[in-house]
Amino acid sequence: MIGVGDMVLIEPLSEDTFIENLKKRFDHNEIYTYIGSVVISMNPYKSLPIYTAEKVEEYRNRNFYELSPHVYALADEAYRSLREQDKDQCILITGESGAGKTEASKFVMSYVAAVCGKGQEVNKVKEQLLQSNPVLEAFGNAKTVRNDNSSRFGKYMDIEFDFKGDPLGGVISNYLLEKSRVVKQPRGERNFHIFYQLLSGASDDTLKKLKLDRDFSKYNYLSLDSATVNGLDDAASFRTVRNAMQIVGFMEDEVQSILELVAAVLKLGNIEFKPESRCNGYDESRVKDKNDLKEMCELLGIEQSVLERAFSFRTVEAKMEKMSTTLNVAQAQTKSRKKVMGVLDIYGFEIFEDNSFEQFIINYCNEKLQQIFIELTLREEQEEYVREGIEWTNIEYFNNAIICDLIENNKNGILAMLDEECLRPGTVTDETFLDKLNTVCAEHQHFESRQSKNSKFLTDHSLPHNCFRIQHYAGKVLYRVEGFVDKNNDLLYRDLSQAMYKANHSLIKILFPEGNPAKVNLKRPPTAGFQFKASVGTLMKNLLSKNPNYIRCIKPNDKKAAHIFTDSLVCHQVRYLGLMENVRVRRAGYAFRQAYEPCLERYKMLCKQTWPHWKGPARGGVEVLLTDLQVPAEEFAYGRSKIFIRNPRTLFFLEEKRRQCLEDLATLIQKIYRGWKSRTHFLLLKKSQVVVAAWYRRFAQQKKYQNIRSSALVFQSFIRGWKARKLLRELKHKKRCEKAVSTISAYWHGTQVRREYRKFFRANAGKKIYDFTIQRIMQKYFLGLKKMPSMSPVDKSWPARPYGFLDGTHQELRRIFHLWRCKKYRSQFTEEKKATYEEKLAASELFKDKKALYPSSVGQPFKGDYVEMTKNPKYQKLNSFVEDKVLVADVVSKINRANGKVTPRIFLLTKKSLVLADQKTGQVKASVPLPDLSSVSVSTQNDGFFALKLKEGSTSAAKGDFLLSSDRLIEIITKLHCIGATSADRNKINIDISDEFLVQFKQDKVCVKFIQGTPKNGNGVACKRKNNRLLEVSVPSP
Repeated sequence: MIGVGDMVLIEPLSEDTFIENLKKRFDHNEIYTYIGSVVISMNPYKSLPIYTAEKVEEYRNRNFYELSPHVYALADEAYRSLREQDKDQCILITGESGAGKTEASKFVMSYVAAVCGKGQEVNKVKEQLLQSNPVLEAFGNAKTVRNDNSSRFGKYMDIEFDFKGDPLGGVISNYLLEKSRVVKQPRGERNFHIFYQLLSGASDDTLKKLKLDRDFSKYNYLSLDSATVNGLDDAASFRTVRNAMQIVGFMEDEVQSILELVAAVLKLGNIEFKPESRCNGYDESRVKDKNDLKEMCELLGIEQSVLERAFSFRTVEAKMEKMSTTLNVAQAQTKSRKKVMGVLDIYGFEIFEDNSFEQFIINYCNEKLQQIFIELTLREEQEEYVREGIEWTNIEYFNNAIICDLIENNKNGILAMLDEECLRPGTVTDETFLDKLNTVCAEHQHFESRQSKNSKFLTDHSLPHNCFRIQHYAGKVLYRVEGFVDKNNDLLYRDLSQAMYKANHSLIKILFPEGNPAKVNLKRPPTAGFQFKASVGTLMKNLLSKNPNYIRCIKPNDKKAAHIFTDSLVCHQVRYLGLMENVRVRRAGYAFRQAYEPCLERYKMLCKQTWPHWKGPARGGVEVLLTDLQVPAEEFAYGRSKIFIRNPRTLFFLEEKRRQCLEDLATLIQKIYRGWKSRTHFLLLKKSQVVVAAWYRRFAQQKKYQNIRSSALVFQSFIRGWKARKLLRELKHKKRCEKAVSTISAYWHGTQVRREYRKFFRANAGKKIYDFTIQRIMQKYFLGLKKMPSMSPVDKSWPARPYGFLDGTHQELRRIFHLWRCKKYRSQFTEEKKATYEEKLAASELFKDKKALYPSSVGQPFKGDYVEMTKNPKYQKLNSFVEDKVLVADVVSKINRANGKVTPRIFLLTKKSLVLADQKTGQVKASVPLPDLSSVSVSTQNDGFFALKLKEGSTSAAKGDFLLSSDRLIEIITKLHCIGATSADRNKINIDISDEFLVQFKQDKVCVKFIQGTPKNGNGVACKRKNNRLLEVSVPSP
């Protein structure tokens, strides 16, 4: 570990060693250090890899001091105390502006969200709690000279948990939003983030609806010198805020209403007033340019005349009379039982060059937080030791209660005097307020003023006349009284409230309920100081009701830069935060204390004498318990009502023993339960076995009876069968004997007859009779063939054979007859018809079972001339161009190489060349000698596309191959193939049938790919150029 992780253990203890230890750890990116249970957090001004999911699991359910210091350890300790000990917790994050308080609160909330339960509803609640941060930061944070993301309001979040430790929801309270920042920002600072995020991240359509422009310079409320911040992406932040608002639960119309209100505020800043004099001598104001006023009224749904009057007039009511008075220019432009864990992220102590009412209120709140820290960690702890009778050496520390009293005392406190001035009749100014302070607070040791009765400040030139200085716990702060009275009054004229209430905008009505004419309240509203003092009092009461956990944030330098550690700045923060006194109290005191009753109740299972019930006083039970556990005497002390444990390791020892004991008790309970469950199960099995055995014995006896009965029936059937078979054998024997007698008699009579007639027949008479019979049969067969079948070659009919021995002869005669009639049929062909059939045969060899278009072409004759070249007069010029006989003349579609579109062309094929001509004019577009043609490519689909591929280097190949489409593709390709096959002076043209082939378009090779699909133009074929290398042809599915 770098340096010392817990300042309580540092040796020797001094301010120098304290600062040196912080610096050593900061230089090695160890930004967290402990003072007992208090976490010191140094702002690194850079991202560190110590907040990953692995780190969360590493610190989950681990003892506080078990691992190196981390904010996760404190968050885990607070969460486990909430869940297991049922103690409400609060985490107080304090420090200067820019010390990293907001980031620390985010890490605490993200850790709690990561370690608590899972489930759809739980995850939704966790996500809403986490996503509330971007929304609050957009509307409540701004860039200041000390911090690029400074909280300009105080935020306290109470997260509610159920008994399991799962989050149920949260309640967020905010304190003193710095409203004056909307209309004016100090040099080097920005307005609230939401204005810049909206203009940078909203879409053009959204800005148009909101009547806004992206240019920051067009809006008076936006400072231009710091409009952009390094490392801050306003556009991305706006998208994050929109998403977070949806997750938190904002409806889309609610988001739009909020954006319209933001846009209206920007428009409000551009409204300027001009002075005018009335006849009665009073000054009044008028709006200079009413364009922004008009757009603002359109956004909010307010009549322009109503809002303009509210800006220029106010109504004064006295008794039952009302009177409208005009506003001058200056007035016109001046201007809401569950377990609980609270997280406080509030503005830090602020000391600026020009400190006003806002800084006074902020520093007052920090004084109260410091007082709580002193109360709970220093004074209360020491007083408790004395009260409990624990031996103790008192440690001196600075108590800032005197400063809090100076500010909040109900009689002569600064806030009380400010309220008194605001309510006093007559002329009330900031100067009269300062005079009153100088009179009442002059002798106070922490109040300084140039005009007070204390003469030692009369010559102090660092103290202007219109200022007063308070010596806070964090140092002296000079406050300028200008604006104190107006800001404390925080009045909004009733005319403006009523004008806003008349708006058709739902959100505006909610924001200005006091404008409702039916609920007019003439009572003066409480001042801003009174409201804030009451809010701080409620907050302090809330914090005191919970178990506190502290994160003390320290800013290492004023440059907002990484790796810079300013010793003097850190030392100043260590002093006013009282960290050294905290270390001394922790070193001398006890880390843990608890009343005897809950202590005995929690750890009584660790000793047999106290478990399960201790009969006697609780202190005696605790003494017996610690004695039995052999805890060293120096590790604890007995108070009057509490037990005090010095070292956290002793507490960890007790917790570990308790955990082991709980596991043993759980094992014992499981053992007893399992025994009872097993016995119950055994008795149920035994009862079931008796029932099953009874039913089985019944079933077995029934089965035995059925088997005996079945066996008797089988035996009886076998006996009856044997008897029947015996009788059958006797009857069959008798019948065979009778048949044998008849057979022997027949054979004997035949022998006698043959013996009598043998002399009348010659020896070879049988053979001749056989030959004669065969001859007669064959004569009859051939005579039957006299009636010949049809002479058509396609007729497959033939007479059936009469006898099996004539099968070979029958088949041979059928074959000979078919050959003969085919010859007779061919002898009738002319030379032209013979050539046509040869082309059909060639087409069959080329395309049968290869091209889906082929079957539809079988019944179509090959005519050749489909455009009537000789009869059409517009093709005379084309006839004169072609010297040879035209074999094919047809209209084809030429595919454009660039976009896949088609162009009709006349296609002419002769024995020497092929010609492409314009369909309308007959003008020749291309002529290709057949020797230049290398191959033809077609697809297997039911389409007419074909590619004529030309030989490389030929004159015809200058523009590339031709991709054509024709309904008579089979005829064209067949005739091309036949011309190549009959020509001896050139090679045979190859026919390539494939659904994907390459064609040469000028210098590029393009892949033509055929796919099945539904073209856009109906049931036709569509061709589309996909890119420079692909031409896709969509063919309808068959």
